[in-house]
Amino acid sequence: MANGRVVQTADRILGSRQLAALLPAEVRARPGYRALADAVRKLILDGRIALHVRLPAERELAEALGASRATVTGAYDLLRESGYVRSRRGSGTWTELPEGHDPVGAHLLAGSGGYLPDGEPGIDLAIAALGAPEDSLTEALAWAAPRLPRLARSPGYHPFGLPDLRSAVAERFTRRGLATRPEQILVTAGAQQAFSLVMSLLCGPGDRVVTESPTYANALDALRHARLRTGSIAVSDAGWDMEIAESTLRQTVPRLAYVIPDFHNPTGLLMPQEQRLRLLAATRRTGTWLVVDETIADIALDVPAPAPLASLAPRGGAEHVVTIGSLSKTHWGGLRVGWVRATAKMITELAAVKVAADMTGSVLDQLVAQPLLEGLERTLPPRLAQLREQREALVAALERHTPEWSWERGPGGLSLWVDLGEPVSSALAERAGACGVHIGRGARFGVDPGTFEHRLRIPYTLAADRLDEAVRRLAAAFHDGVPLAPAVERPHWVA
Repeated sequence: MANGRVVQTADRILGSRQLAALLPAEVRARPGYRALADAVRKLILDGRIALHVRLPAERELAEALGASRATVTGAYDLLRESGYVRSRRGSGTWTELPEGHDPVGAHLLAGSGGYLPDGEPGIDLAIAALGAPEDSLTEALAWAAPRLPRLARSPGYHPFGLPDLRSAVAERFTRRGLATRPEQILVTAGAQQAFSLVMSLLCGPGDRVVTESPTYANALDALRHARLRTGSIAVSDAGWDMEIAESTLRQTVPRLAYVIPDFHNPTGLLMPQEQRLRLLAATRRTGTWLVVDETIADIALDVPAPAPLASLAPRGGAEHVVTIGSLSKTHWGGLRVGWVRATAKMITELAAVKVAADMTGSVLDQLVAQPLLEGLERTLPPRLAQLREQREALVAALERHTPEWSWERGPGGLSLWVDLGEPVSSALAERAGACGVHIGRGARFGVDPGTFEHRLRIPYTLAADRLDEAVRRLAAAFHDGVPLAPAVERPHWVA
């Protein structure tokens, strides 16, 4: 898995042997300067070499590759000319991105929704989530209606969440293999609030935090707004490289690590059990809080749904693990119900942070959530079958309209992480927006600003005909390079 590694060292220096191990076998075997430059460029774009890392000296890399120094010099010259590295006498050669690859943050988010000039609705691929299951939602509302008057006689403040819902969440964790008591559950307004509360409690400005790269875009925004120093562990098409993950944890000793091991967003990959055990052990050794995002853990399309990562720890060995989740992906994002699972002591501390932020959650939302959560085993299978069909429809559309693009099909999740073959993601997303297709450009998911410019996250959460039309419009924008309609200025975000 050498080609899946990321370099994120404490002193930001990449050794010659480390770089050689990251290169494709064919480049290591017969390194030409153009092939070497192209391979390094792809490693930078894919986030496997972090930005602002010093590359090895030309002589050292030439020795490690068994190549001439002229070959490495030529490769570095090409990388400098194209803007992927910069050199300064006496300080070496450092990775960067060309001009135009701007940082990604909330101020650059651009819109979902939209309409074409003829009034035809736009196609929203920026949000990887399904609409509500109408029958189940109707049944849940009918179940909640006669119970609401009793709750309405109280002031309505439940800072920890409704007791019955806390019990239901705890029971579900227990059924999945992680024994949990209700006092270990805090109900939140979705998983995003859950993460923000955990981050506020555990971290302060300037603390080090490690995340996967790519990762959930809104989590990255939360980290940036909190002014945390963010390091990364690459997730490539081959998955996680735990050697580099362990090295990063050991060298940076971060305060917190945020991971999505279950049908990772945006790649859809599932972390193997052996790697989960290593991650548990490594974070425990470094005293790092491990925040596990299970928002998509139930979207298991090709394999059984995994047990909670914390359930793999030996008795008493998971107290540093905080698990967050919600009903947003299994049911509906409009139902703002999520949760934190941690030690009872931490839950009490988190509740105090939550009260300072919003006093309490919506009683009605929580009341509706209880039968939805308790009936998940009954209602989820048809939703998963729908997603499988829509995934096949998206794959067929991509093969038909954009055969030059590539992707790996993960065993679950809600999207494909598509490789465009060239760093045009932001430009393509802009052009596609003019055609009424709104999509999350790859750079939104990278820890380092401007990385993943050759990627698009394409969800398969729409009907088959809408997916085909969306890909057709993306293909037209990609192949023609000409907007089909004037761009519409709208806020752009992803979920």
